[in-house]
Amino acid sequence: MDFSPVPRIRPALLRALPLFLLLAAASIVRAQEAPYFVTYDHHLEEPGNLELETSSTLGIPRSGQRLFFAPYSEIEYGVTGRWTAELYFEGQSTSGDSAVFTGWRLENRFRPLKREHWINPVLYLEYEGVNEASRIQKEIVGHSELSDEHNAELADTRARELETKLILSSNLHDWNLAGNFIVEKNLSASEGFEFGYSLGVSRPLAKIATGGECRWCRENFAAGVEMYGGLGGTLDLSLHDTAHYLAPVIRWQISDTSSIHFSPAVGLTHASNPVLLRFGYSYEIQAFGRKVARMFGGRP
Repeated sequence: MDFSPVPRIRPALLRALPLFLLLAAASIVRAQEAPYFVTYDHHLEEPGNLELETSSTLGIPRSGQRLFFAPYSEIEYGVTGRWTAELYFEGQSTSGDSAVFTGWRLENRFRPLKREHWINPVLYLEYEGVNEASRIQKEIVGHSELSDEHNAELADTRARELETKLILSSNLHDWNLAGNFIVEKNLSASEGFEFGYSLGVSRPLAKIATGGECRWCRENFAAGVEMYGGLGGTLDLSLHDTAHYLAPVIRWQISDTSSIHFSPAVGLTHASNPVLLRFGYSYEIQAFGRKVARMFGGRP
């Protein structure tokens, strides 16, 4: 396997990202749900709503490596208007190897500020009970190594991890701009703290709804681009052997309660997979909390 000592991010792709960001300078308007897979913005789940989502990451490997398929399921609940909780279950299957359960994650997002501001901060805290076979790549942190170990060996190495993020997000005209700074600590090993980032920009393809019911109308689609990668860690604060990806994203709102989204991510360094294909489907149960409360005789 050919690893460059210092990752070389393609200059043309790096120059493209600021162009997307420069397009987003305008007045403030609320945008619809962003289509990101990795980047979080400041929009939380509506209080009492429950969202069920299934997503997958398909990794296209370099020569000599094996293709992998990593599905995961999410259960997201709006606890309050400023607190969203989410539970993940994940697995992984590798071509020519085996399929394994890779663990679970419990995520919480908190909005410290009640009203909408020019920049909206969100605090993120996640506890993970996973193993080394995990490949969903919901975040990229630290240094990356494309392992050729078998799933049975990787699944035997378990990790309890704590992950925090500072999420900053703005709605500017029809655009959403979001940036996340990630800090992760493996509580099961002396690995220090690992750092990562993600950046996203997106917008709906149209803001004015057409008359009548129309699934294929432009206002039902949102598109954008995100970039994410590792920033090393406290034991080696460098970009040596770090993975970075640039990924167009698109989301199609099929109905008021369901949507699908898709993203082909391109690896920018030798420590990255050449391509990650991400796709997902989500279904929202509105007023779930009130319905459950009524079932058990509580207040609606």
